[in-house]
Amino acid sequence: MTSYRLVKNSREIKKLCLILFVYLKLIPMKKSILLISILSCSFMTQAQEEVVKGNPELVSSSEELKALAAKETGDYKYSVKDYFKRPNQFSFKFSPDGQYVSYKQRDDKGKSHVYIKNTETDEITKVIEETDELIRGYFWANPNRLIYTMDKGGNENYHLFGVDIDGKNQVELTPFEGVRVSILESLKEDKNHMIISMNKNNPQIFEPFKINIETGDLEQLYSNDDPSNPISGYDFDKDGNLRAFTKQQNGTEYVLYYQIEKGGEFEEVLTTNWKDNFYIMEFDYTSENKHDAYVMTNLESNTDEILLYDLAKKKSIKKVYSNPTFDMGGMGFSRKRNFEVDYFFYNGEKYHIIPVSETAKELDKLFKAQFGDKDFYISSKTDDEEKYLLYVTSDRLYGKYFTYNRNNNEFKEVIDLMPQLKEADMAEMRPIKFTSRDGLTIYGYLTIPIEAVEGQKVPLIVNPHGGPYGPRDSWGYNPETQLFASRGYATLQVNYRGSGGYGKDFYLAGCKQIGRKMLDDLEDAVAYVKTLDMIDESKIAIYGASYGGLATLGSLVKTPDLYTCGVDYVGVSNLFTFFKSFPPYWKPYLQQVYEQWYDENDPEDQEIMKAVSPALNVDKMTKPLFVVQGANDPRVNIDESDQVVKNLRSRGIETPYMVKYDEGHGFGKEENRIELYETMMGFFAMHLK
Repeated sequence: MTSYRLVKNSREIKKLCLILFVYLKLIPMKKSILLISILSCSFMTQAQEEVVKGNPELVSSSEELKALAAKETGDYKYSVKDYFKRPNQFSFKFSPDGQYVSYKQRDDKGKSHVYIKNTETDEITKVIEETDELIRGYFWANPNRLIYTMDKGGNENYHLFGVDIDGKNQVELTPFEGVRVSILESLKEDKNHMIISMNKNNPQIFEPFKINIETGDLEQLYSNDDPSNPISGYDFDKDGNLRAFTKQQNGTEYVLYYQIEKGGEFEEVLTTNWKDNFYIMEFDYTSENKHDAYVMTNLESNTDEILLYDLAKKKSIKKVYSNPTFDMGGMGFSRKRNFEVDYFFYNGEKYHIIPVSETAKELDKLFKAQFGDKDFYISSKTDDEEKYLLYVTSDRLYGKYFTYNRNNNEFKEVIDLMPQLKEADMAEMRPIKFTSRDGLTIYGYLTIPIEAVEGQKVPLIVNPHGGPYGPRDSWGYNPETQLFASRGYATLQVNYRGSGGYGKDFYLAGCKQIGRKMLDDLEDAVAYVKTLDMIDESKIAIYGASYGGLATLGSLVKTPDLYTCGVDYVGVSNLFTFFKSFPPYWKPYLQQVYEQWYDENDPEDQEIMKAVSPALNVDKMTKPLFVVQGANDPRVNIDESDQVVKNLRSRGIETPYMVKYDEGHGFGKEENRIELYETMMGFFAMHLK
């Protein structure tokens, strides 16, 4: 089904930035997974430090890794670089008034700078130059100024920077060491300010500030002065008024407070625990009752649904939209039309959009007629809602940008992001579902190479996603699975129990199941795919990043006979040391972690942690393993990977080991990513062909 989606304002982003940025898809997250989804690979890089971390004697030499990469001797139409180099131009956005289009453009050294192009004169200006630090993201604050984010050396403490459209007046707005910044409200009605959140006063808690985007001048808007029961989220309206906040208590409960009258006390609305979901998405500016708001909640259903709620009367007004199987993803509004609701969306087997306003229905009809069975997303639009920037994609198409002008009903292609990859040559990603051994319906995706379509039995790569709690795999173009398919491998992606998007019961079914039933789900998925009669059962590999790396290691411990080999990419191997790596601002949430992961202080859980920590059970591994690590990883200590490599090699098991000393939790630099996949293809060629 064709779908489109408008990335919302910073109200949506705040659900993400407290703990991590979700790469590419800005989807609101449950409060209960803000902390728990701590093992999604976030591709943080770090500057090389003087002190070499880990044991460099264990690391495979560049010559050894090149020799491994050379094991792939096939003659293929597309190289690894074709799949993994950054597009020459990407991240396009309209300025609010439509006078400019901004974008990032890579140079011959792999750096991606931000440019703006005048839509009338075609004059191009370089506005932001990327140097040693990566530009993590950028956006238009007003028609004359851009805001962008960077961290320092990959420490994940994001700072804000501002620059005018002529490249001048470049200012670091939050020059505070050890402080992490996120954007709470962009304040479209106030072009010189925005509202941000920082842990400036206490590293454990975040507080809201109004910041001048020209000077960096700050005004603290509220105090979060109870570190043991901190405020975990703030709800500002479009005019910058703090209307509500959510306060954590007892480590696992969340209390929503609401201010009925401006200047009055904040009153308790309701209390939930981490297993439930209730948060304000947007205030209803079309209602005569100023206390009406749209909320996302699963208090009255198994799946997240959208309700219209009276915060003063503390009661639901009506159910706005829900799906019995899949969690709702969110909704879109028209600022021009006084915040009229335009559409709802959710992620099922594919993305789905439900247009509700007459304008949205008209656009939906036009876009479907233009783009057929492709997915299309509104990535940017002008304030007058006359010009739209559309991102068009599918499972076989990396992506193209188009503009649409409502004034003349004209579509215009802006750029094909990866013109070297021909859509007809790419593989199908097929949605699948099956029943687990204990009766759960499990969803996933199977990317099928042409050899399997033609009737051959092909090797299979099982690719568990990171998280584990909350994130999920989705249908769409995936450079990894397309690369694997081009080399003749099918790829299986499984949204195992605990993954997000499938309702509360499925989410909670993953509690305390790391290394246990979560791995059963992977095994059951493999058993299901075997019934499709396209897999060579003697050639099955498992590869994952972050939590997926933990699942890879755990699978090689639990079911070594099922897999031919494995690739562990920045994966946790020891839960005990992993828990000790948490930053200060996760400490208030540890009780929630203990209830969902394992409790390191509970004797029974300690025994389970020992049993499911691969580093403590390496003796049970018998298959070749390629280990990949960023030396400066703040989440997965290099010593854990060293321990696995040392043990396996001592028993004569092949264990190539790639370490990048300028990377953290995932490889962010293009040259490192390309080398990684070239080497991985050589490793798979050795064991799957």
